[in-house]
Amino acid sequence: MSVAIALFTRDLRVHDNPVLTAAARAADQVVPLFVVDEALVPARCPPNRAHFLAAALSELDGELRARGGSLVVRRGAVVDEVERVFEETGAASVHLAEDVSRYSRGREQSLRDRLNGAVHCHSGSVTTTSAELVPSTGRDHFAVFTPYFRRWSEAHRRNPLPAPRSLSLPPIRSDAVPGAKELSAGEPSPRLTVGGETTGRALLRDWLDGPIDSYARDNDNLAADATSRLSAHLHFGCLSPTEVVRRVDTTTESGLAFARQLAWRDFHHQVLAARPDAAWSDYRRRTAAGPSDEKAVAAWQDGCTGYPIVDAGMRQLRAEGWMPGRARLITASFLAKSLRQDWRIGAAHFLHWLVDADLANNQLNWQWVAGTGTDTRPNRVLNPLRQADRYDPDGAYVRRWLPELAHLPGARIHRPWRENVDPATYPVPIIDCVGR
Repeated sequence: MSVAIALFTRDLRVHDNPVLTAAARAADQVVPLFVVDEALVPARCPPNRAHFLAAALSELDGELRARGGSLVVRRGAVVDEVERVFEETGAASVHLAEDVSRYSRGREQSLRDRLNGAVHCHSGSVTTTSAELVPSTGRDHFAVFTPYFRRWSEAHRRNPLPAPRSLSLPPIRSDAVPGAKELSAGEPSPRLTVGGETTGRALLRDWLDGPIDSYARDNDNLAADATSRLSAHLHFGCLSPTEVVRRVDTTTESGLAFARQLAWRDFHHQVLAARPDAAWSDYRRRTAAGPSDEKAVAAWQDGCTGYPIVDAGMRQLRAEGWMPGRARLITASFLAKSLRQDWRIGAAHFLHWLVDADLANNQLNWQWVAGTGTDTRPNRVLNPLRQADRYDPDGAYVRRWLPELAHLPGARIHRPWRENVDPATYPVPIIDCVGR
C-alpha cells in the first residue's frame, strides 16, 4: 500500500489542515509525524510554550486516534528522523506546512535536499494566505499594512477542508507523546491555560456565539478582557486561521475588526518571509536606542516601574503567559520609547513568557513600537498615563494585578505618587512621564 508522511510543525490539528488532507489524498496510508527537535528542547523551549505544546500534541493524538490513526512521535534532528521514517515505511511523499522563519525555511530546504522531489510544502496553513502575496509594483513584499490589507481582503481563500473521516497507519514504531517536563526544564506561569485543537475549537465556538459582537467597542478596554484569547491556538496551529476568517462575519464592524487582526498576523509573516533578518535586526534604521540601563530593564521586567498601567501588564505576563494587545503596546512603548532601551531586550523577554510568542508577530510588533519597523509614524510614543486614562479609566485592570494599590479609588490608582503611597509598598516612578 502507498504511504505518505504528514509532518506536523505549527499545524497541530486535523480540521482544515492542507498537509494532512494532501497526505491522505496522496496515499492509502498516512504517517502523522511529529519530531521532538533536539535542537530546540529542552534548553531553548520556554516553559509556557512547552506546556501548551504538550497539551496540543496530546489533543492532536486524541483526534487522530478517533479516526483510526495516531500521532507518530520521534526524537532527534528533524530532517534525520523524517528521512528515517521515509525509508522505514517506503513512503512516496512528505507533506509539511509553509512557514517563514529562517529555521523553518532551512528545514524545508534540507528536506528537499535529502529527499529530492518527495517533499511538498503547502501554503495557507500557518497563515490565511501565502507569504508570496506581493504588491503589483514588483517589490518583494508590502511594507505598509493598509495596502496589504486591501489586497488581503480581496485575495482568494479556499473553503475550509474537512477533517479526514478515517486514517490508516502503516506498521511503525512511535515514541511516547512528550510531556511538558521533557520539553522544558523551567516552571510555567502559575495561571497559564493550555489546550489544543479540541479546546481551541470549543473556545472559537464560544467566541463566535456572542462575545465577538462587542470586539470593536471593547477590545482595547483592558478591564473588560474582551479579546478572543485564541492567539496561542493560532500560533500552534490548533486552529486554522483560514477557517477562523471564513467563520467570522466581516459584514459587521466587530467581525471586520477581528479579521483585521488576523490580517496583521499574515502581514508580519510576509514581511519576515522577505526580510528574515528582521527577526533580530532593524527593519528600518532609526534613532539609536539610549545607553543600556540594566536596573531600568529589571524594573520593567518585574513590573516595578512606578507606572501602574505598565506594571499591571508586566505582572499579568508573568502570571498568565499572556496579556491583551493594548497592554503589549503600552509596555513595549514604555521600554523602547520612554526608557529608550533596545527593542530586542523586550522582544526576548516576551518570547520567553508569552505562550503565543510567534517570531514574526512578536519581533515585528516590537519593531513597530520601537520605530524601526513598518509604522508610518515611527516617532509616536504611548504615554502610559494617557493610555491608562483612556483604556483603564476606572483603574479596574490595574487593581486586578496590583493588589498593593487596590485601596486607591477609581482613576487615582494610576498616579499613586499623589496618594502618599509608601515607596516600600509600591515604587516611585523610575522616570518622569507626567509632563509628557
